[in-house]
Parts: sequence; C-alpha cells; structure tokens
Amino acid sequence: MSEKILVPVLGESITEATVSKWLKKQGDSVIADEAVVELETDKVNLEVPASTHGVISEINAKEGDTVEVGAVLGVISDSVKEADIKKPQENEKPTPTKSIEKEPKKIKEIEPEVTQNDNVINLEIEKKTEQSQPIEEEPLILTEEVKEKSTETKKTNSVLSPAVRKMVAEKNIDLEQVSPSGKDGRILKGDLIGLMGANPTPNPRKAQYGEEERIKMSRLRQTIAKRLKEAQDNAAMLTTFNEVDMSGIMSMRKENQEDFQSRYGIKLGFMSFFVKACVVALKLYPAINAEVEGQEIVYKNYYNVSFAVGTEKGLVVPVLRNADEMSFADIEKEIKNLSEKAKNSTLTIEDLQGGTFTISNGGVYGSMLSTPILNPPQSGVLGMHNIVERPVVQDGEIKIKPIMYLALSYDHRIIDGKDSVSFLKTVKENLEDPRRLFLNI
Repeated sequence: MSEKILVPVLGESITEATVSKWLKKQGDSVIADEAVVELETDKVNLEVPASTHGVISEINAKEGDTVEVGAVLGVISDSVKEADIKKPQENEKPTPTKSIEKEPKKIKEIEPEVTQNDNVINLEIEKKTEQSQPIEEEPLILTEEVKEKSTETKKTNSVLSPAVRKMVAEKNIDLEQVSPSGKDGRILKGDLIGLMGANPTPNPRKAQYGEEERIKMSRLRQTIAKRLKEAQDNAAMLTTFNEVDMSGIMSMRKENQEDFQSRYGIKLGFMSFFVKACVVALKLYPAINAEVEGQEIVYKNYYNVSFAVGTEKGLVVPVLRNADEMSFADIEKEIKNLSEKAKNSTLTIEDLQGGTFTISNGGVYGSMLSTPILNPPQSGVLGMHNIVERPVVQDGEIKIKPIMYLALSYDHRIIDGKDSVSFLKTVKENLEDPRRLFLNI
C-alpha cells in the first residue's frame, strides 16, 4: 500500500510552486507529519509533510521543477521489498560462517609470537631512533637555514625606511618581487606602489565564477519584481518628506527601558512608537488607509500595519493585525516573532496577507533618505531612515539634535497633497512628543 505526496492548496490566487529542496531522499524512512519536501511559492516557503509512515519509494518532481496544486511530488510506500533492500549488496560475497569461526582460532595460535616479536622490534626501533635523532645532520642543516634567513631578514630590514617597512608588513609584499631603484639598492616606497599597481588583487568572484554569472531568479524575487513594477504602472505615486527630532523617544526609551524589559521580557524599540503614531494619523486621514478597487475606493476601518523585513531570499512584508488594539509590548513581541519567522523562512500565507499600510525601515542599513515604493493594493507607505545628529535652529539657537528623515509615498489618485502632508505632520508631532500617543491626540 502506498500514499502519494501531493502539492497542497497554496493559498489565495496561488496555483503553482517551485520544488525548492527535498528534505528526504528516495529510500529514506519517514513518519507521519514529518516534512519531506520544501516548496517555494510567490510569497513564502512551504514544507509538505508525509501523510503516513513508510519509505519514500518514488520522487516524481526534481528540485527546480514547477508544479501545480494537486500534482504528485512522490510516493510513500508502507514497506520495501527485500530485493530492493539487498540490491546494493548483490555484488558482495557473504563470508561463510565456518570460515568466520575458524579465523579467530588461527589468529589466537600465532598472536602471542607476533605480539612478542613486534614488541621487541618496536622497542629496538624506538631506542635506535631516540639515540640517532640528536646525531643526525638534518637539525644542524635546518638551524643553519634559519640563521641564514634571519640574517638576510635583518640585512633587508636594515635598509628599509619605516614607511616602506610598514607597507611591506600591511600588504604582505614579497621583497624578492621588488626591483629597488634607490641608492645602494635601497627599496623605495615608489617601488612598492609600482609593484602593487602592476599586480592588482584579482576579484575572487571572477576567479570562481568567470566574467559573468547567470542565476535563475527565485519565485519570491520574481514576485517582488512583478508587484513593484505593477505599483509603478498602476498607481500615481508621489512622495512627501519631513524630519523628526528623535530626542523625545530616545529619552523615554532610556528612562524606561529597564522597567519595560523586566515587566514584559522584551526591549522597547523604535518600531512600536512608529506603529502607534501611524495608527493615530490613519484614523485622522482614512484615505491613506484605503485602496482603489475598480471604480470604487474601499475604506478600511481596521489597521493592519505591514512592516518590511529583509531576508537572504528577498524582502517580505509580514502584517501586524489590528495594530490599533495592541500595546507597545504586544507590538514589539509580534515584530520579533514575525521577523524571526521571516529569517527562518517559516512565514505562512496568512502572515503576509491583509495589510492596509506599510512601514519600511531603511535606516537599519544606513539609508539617509529614500522614496519607498507602494505595497499594492495599499495606498500609503512610510519610510524610516537612519538617525543622525544634525544642527537645527531651536528658539533662535543652533542645537545638535538626533534627526531622522521621514518619507511618505502615496497613491495620488485617492490621496490629495493636503492629506498626505497633514498625515506626515501628525506622525512627526506624535513622535517628537510621545506622550501624545497615550492621549490619542
């Protein structure tokens, strides 16, 4: 009896996937619910479990193959024929039982003599070796070589200037390859620069992969490219900017970090402040939480805030559901949970669907300013950037403040400039005075 390994239902509007990796080989034993193959969809990686105990007897789809929902990936058999198990051993001749029994007896008869002789021989060899080693000429030759080399090094170093000596040490330059141009055969700094220019360090990727590399785009990367291009083609995208003084948040975090962490078991980050500030602003300017659907505008009266996470395979955007009902601690915990799932490729389809507004933090990579692109079908995305101490004029005086540039990209089809600017100004005000977040103003 056997069970087929089928491509499961992959989620809304997803009809096919790519076989990313087989976790088991043909002939391997599996147990029920054990992951046997990994599929890559447009949005997430999905592990397909075994439906029963048994042995993988067939693999019908190779790694890299595109498969549709319901396709047969392989077969699990509840048993394996003895002939199949013995196939790898057919060419091996079994040793008769009688000969196996006799062998130990023969060994036992000659073992004492061999052991004794070996011990005597080994002892004699060891003694001769120990006695002969100090008398051999090889150590003397090696010592002379070391002396000669050290003498040569001292002579060479003595004619090198401090600058040249430093460059030789830092760049690990072989002095035998250098043609000295100085007086009395001295090596000058220009000689080293000329050598370094003539022999540039080769590109290791070029040496390994050649002039060009061609790698097939992953399904996730193809989806990212497609959706981003659709955002540019289908939306009237515009970006407005502002700056925010982060000293208020930084001060609050510093004063309350220890108490917050001891009570909730997680650090208080910046993202929870931004999520809260955005939710307050979204309630005031509902068009930014809406989307275009045909000839209609769909206003969302719930606040599912997506946040961008960079992984090795590409950018994913998990969702904080009902962010308006979450506390600071809830937000920080869920962000940590979803970020770990993203990095481990364990996000589900549900983790990525249903967002109404997106926050992208390019500041973690050092970005000063950017124009974030929309995450369709959403109509707004907020770009965070790195915090830099900048001179600002406050009360007629120049002061140094930790400043972050903010960028709001929006769909100009349904969001006017007035709403977009006012939205960003509200976010700025709530971040600069975080006490406002607790008053919901």
